[in-house]
Formats: sequence, structure tokens, C-alpha cells
Amino acid sequence: MILDCAGKPLDLSTPRVMGILNVTPDSFSDGGKFVRREQALAQARRMVEEGAAIIDIGGESTRPGAAEVPLEEELARVIPLLEVLRFELEVPLSVDTSKPQVMLAAAAAGAGMINDVAALRRDGALAAAAQSELPICLMHMRGEPRTMQRAPYYEDVVGEVQSFLRERMAACAVAGIPRERLLLDPGFGFGKTLAHNLSLLKHLSAFHRLGAPLLVGMSRKSMIGQLLDVPLEARLHGSVAAAVMAALQGAQLIRVHDVRATVEALKMVEAVVHAV
Repeated sequence: MILDCAGKPLDLSTPRVMGILNVTPDSFSDGGKFVRREQALAQARRMVEEGAAIIDIGGESTRPGAAEVPLEEELARVIPLLEVLRFELEVPLSVDTSKPQVMLAAAAAGAGMINDVAALRRDGALAAAAQSELPICLMHMRGEPRTMQRAPYYEDVVGEVQSFLRERMAACAVAGIPRERLLLDPGFGFGKTLAHNLSLLKHLSAFHRLGAPLLVGMSRKSMIGQLLDVPLEARLHGSVAAAVMAALQGAQLIRVHDVRATVEALKMVEAVVHAV
């Protein structure tokens, strides 16, 4: 499967890596590291050199408890980077946003994908996504970043997340966004306990029945820290293991901070899967 990301192809016939570029002061893992323009540009180039197939640029933190960023500030963080990187990098660029105004401005500035943790539920987001004509990733989140980790509860986390994503796909169809432009993300860590996250990973292959490529993001998240009892800076091994398990269940796009290690692990996965 090849997605057309504003004229730049993204081949998802094998699991690919999406490199995370947070240009925020408060993201949970790398907040403040890439807020300066040259730092961000250098990190984007580095991730492509390490094998990233797409770069996901975020101007607003969605960590638990994060405050909303004003529109003009998010635009100022994201749009200038897109305007430069669209010409410098051969790979597509994704914008991690829930604001319809940012979606449209990013599309005009060269973004090739919209990655929305709110699954286009904000007022105007469906229309903006349709107008952009870009691939869209719909993610499941229970609540919103400021409140999502306050005792999340599910009767059947896999079934309920599937139902939510199916409903959002239907809303996209009504808005004129074809299924061929959609990716789905079960939203690890977004309104879920450790047990919920583990269940979603164990049953990830069940999400293929929805009929869209799967994007997953578990890199350095608290689920890994809780399970292994390690701090943020020691979560590489757990992150790579989670990426491998996701790829073995058919996830097409793995969103990570540590690109080289994940790319090498996925090469091993593909070699074994296709061995005689």
C-alpha cells in the first residue's frame, strides 16, 4: 500500500518508522530539546538519515495534564519548519494537531499527513481534513489530555476502541474523506491504564478488520516505565520490544523517538517474516 502524502509516496507494504519531532517546551519525553529552529531542522535531518520514512511535527504537547496551546503559538512553532523541510527532505511530513486552522495552514505549507489525537472531533476539523485532501490518522482518546488519565474505565477496551474508530471512519465518509486516506491509531496511553494498553497490544491484529492501516505510538511511554520500573531515559529497550510486537501483528507505521534502533529491529522482523 502506498499513500500519496502531498506528492510524496509513503510505502506501507512493510512496517515503517515515523520519527517524532516535538517543537514544544513541555512534551513528556523531549520537551524543550527542539524548540529552536536549527535544533529542530537538525533533528529532522538526523531521523531521516537513520531511516525514518515520515517525520511527525507537533507544536502542542498531548501528554497527560498538558495545557492547550494558543492557535497562533502552535502555528508559529510548526509552519516555518514545514516550509523549510518540505524542500529539504524527500520523505513526507506529518503534522500532529487537532486544530482545523493548523491543519489547513500545514497543508498549504507542505504537510503530507494530518495526525489528530482527537480523531477530527473538534468543530471544523472534519471539513478542514476533507479540504486538505491529505491522509488522516484518527486516534482514540478517552477524554482529553488534561483529564484522560483520571481513572479511565472500560468494560471491553479492545471492543470499545474499535467501535469508536469505526464511528469516526463513518463520520469521515459523510464528510467526504474516503477510507483510502485514513489510518487508525488505538491511542496507547491516551485515557488507558497499563492493563488497557497491554490488552490493546496483545489484540492489535483485531484492528485490521476495520480496513485501514494501523499507526501505533508507544515510544518511551509510561506503560513501559510502569512495567519495567525504569525512568524515561531508560525506556529504549522496552520501546523497541513494543514496536516489534506491533509490527508482528501487522502495524504499518510505528511512531518513535529512537529511529535507528527501531528501524534496525523492524528490518529483523521483516527478514524473519519473509524467510523461507
